[in-house]
Amino acid sequence: MANSQFSIANSQFVDFLPHMGAIAVARTLGATGPVLAPMAACATGIWAIAQAVELIRTGHCQRVVAGAVEAPITPLTLTGFDRMGALAQTGCYPFDEGREGFILGEGGALFVLESADLARSRNAKIYGQILGFGLTNDACYANYPELGGRSAIAAVNQCLKRSNLSTGDIDCIHAHGTATKLNDRHEALLIQKLFPLPVAVSSTKGATGHTLGASGALGVAFCLMSIKYQILPPCAGLKKPEFKLDFVRLARSTQVRNTVCLSFGFGGQNAAIVLARHR
Repeated sequence: MANSQFSIANSQFVDFLPHMGAIAVARTLGATGPVLAPMAACATGIWAIAQAVELIRTGHCQRVVAGAVEAPITPLTLTGFDRMGALAQTGCYPFDEGREGFILGEGGALFVLESADLARSRNAKIYGQILGFGLTNDACYANYPELGGRSAIAAVNQCLKRSNLSTGDIDCIHAHGTATKLNDRHEALLIQKLFPLPVAVSSTKGATGHTLGASGALGVAFCLMSIKYQILPPCAGLKKPEFKLDFVRLARSTQVRNTVCLSFGFGGQNAAIVLARHR
């Protein structure tokens, strides 16, 4: 292609590889440890954090920078989701009777993960701790969840078991809440089935838009801020809930010890993670 008007320089081609953003961070920090770039659709953020936990737990790393970013507002992405009927026309209203889909957002969140002993030894500002996570896949459909929710339920149960917690120990759920008709119903039924006792449910995509792969990392950030300030963020845009759950309608001051963050991605990716106050 050297003589073609469409020639692409080698460096430009390499820049399109999915892990190059992480490589750029490693170069900036001078970090020579492993660089991983998981791809799990909307569950990517939690997957990345879970991988970081395992790298530390197994002794491969002492400290890991983990999270996710995405800037999906492009003609291709907008056209694709519009043809799927997933985009809203007036706004994003998760779990509302009048919800019509999501709007795209852009952003991300990154975290420094390390053992508690290492963090204390350098007097780090500790926002919380990760007690456990659960990761599963439906192995079913590409564009919508497995209707019985078995794999998604397994991810949450796996997460709670690893955290040594029961459903009654959870103070708040940060829901995935995409505001699509099917996915919100699927998630609401999952919460009702797994958490028979009322538990506060918060959803933030009505404020941030759907950041796709970054949404799980942003959810973790919201959970950590809830723990730090002991305030639950409201479900922005929720006016008339369709489901009988304890939705946070206004910012709520309450005791926040343990929170669960949920992410569900295209291809049947399911992820759950428990964040807790540092003990």
